[in-house]
Amino acid sequence: MPSARRVAERAAAGAAPGLALRPADWLQLALLWLGGFSLRVTLLAVPPVIPQIHRQLGLDEKGVSILTGLPILLLAAAAVPGAALIARVGPRRALVTGLVAIAAGSALRGLGPGLQLLFAATLLMGVGVAVSQPAFPTLTREWFPRRGALATAAYANGLLVGETVPASLTGPLVLPALRDSWPLTFLFWSLPVALTAILVALLTRQATPDPALPRRWWPDFRSPRLWLLGTVMGCASAAYFGANTFLPDFVRATGRPELKDASLTAINICQLPASILVLTVARRLVGQRWPFLVAGGLIAAGSALLALTPGVWVVAAAGVIGFGAALTLVLTLALPPLLAGAGDVARFSAGVFLIMYGCSFAGPLLGGAAWDATGSAVTPFLTLAAIGVLMSGLSLSLPVLRGTS
Repeated sequence: MPSARRVAERAAAGAAPGLALRPADWLQLALLWLGGFSLRVTLLAVPPVIPQIHRQLGLDEKGVSILTGLPILLLAAAAVPGAALIARVGPRRALVTGLVAIAAGSALRGLGPGLQLLFAATLLMGVGVAVSQPAFPTLTREWFPRRGALATAAYANGLLVGETVPASLTGPLVLPALRDSWPLTFLFWSLPVALTAILVALLTRQATPDPALPRRWWPDFRSPRLWLLGTVMGCASAAYFGANTFLPDFVRATGRPELKDASLTAINICQLPASILVLTVARRLVGQRWPFLVAGGLIAAGSALLALTPGVWVVAAAGVIGFGAALTLVLTLALPPLLAGAGDVARFSAGVFLIMYGCSFAGPLLGGAAWDATGSAVTPFLTLAAIGVLMSGLSLSLPVLRGTS
């Protein structure tokens, strides 16, 4: 299997012939990757320990949905303030500030099993992620003006690895090593985020702002493209976070609790091929409509298969959902720098993230309420299947861009 560096080199050659990556470019790509990893690693540390939290704190399915969905809701609520912070202090400083808040919030969740502390620390962590995320499209355009798709794919790959690693390792390795203390797992996963904040602060410089560019931060909510892109992205994100939320209790309710770690690993690890696919053939996929139609179909099919054939097929179905959601994520993250002007990337991205994460919060909450109301473990995944169908329908109206790199 080719190394990540060789894949990136081939992608760079395809995106911009004759332009070789310099050592400084590799450093910036690595920092984008680490930043993406840090935005997800603490969020996805929760699903593997949901059964332990469920038992110790006595939460029902709606309570579990709120715990996992609170950071997602904050990603929506704080996206616009994040854009305002970027307009005021620049994307680099906003990113460092957000990473520090993520690390602090996750570490505070490790102080003990109290419900109030858990939700308060989760609130701080969610604000940190929300402040950090709009900085990445701006940094991508600032650091890689001619290789936007490559830089976005590197950042998105970090996001996906940040989702895969805690989901795959917390249950079988980290939790037993920490004597089955779920609060300590949150403290453990805060460490790489703190390290990333230090590296970004020490190894990058604040760019001098262009006085000719506007410093607007409020999204233009009159833009149909903003709403369309945010909703399509939100459908995929709702399916991904919803599946992560409900899988642990679903396999227990259907008599296959031993499949918890395998299914969580599948939904997250199957995201990586999607990011590598976009990294290698970015020019053929970014700005096209048909990949979104395929992704929506995969999400719908995987969710329906999971609901209707519980058992060993759960692992494969979870992987299909993960691949479809990741393909959507990587492709949509590449669009704000292409659709918005140089001074408007942060505010356009913030508007997309607000809509996206609003959908992401509502989807799992709706699924949890349906489960509580019907008592049926399959209802959340039937809800996610319907969301996948909706996403495919909306994708028919997405803009088609030519000549993307």
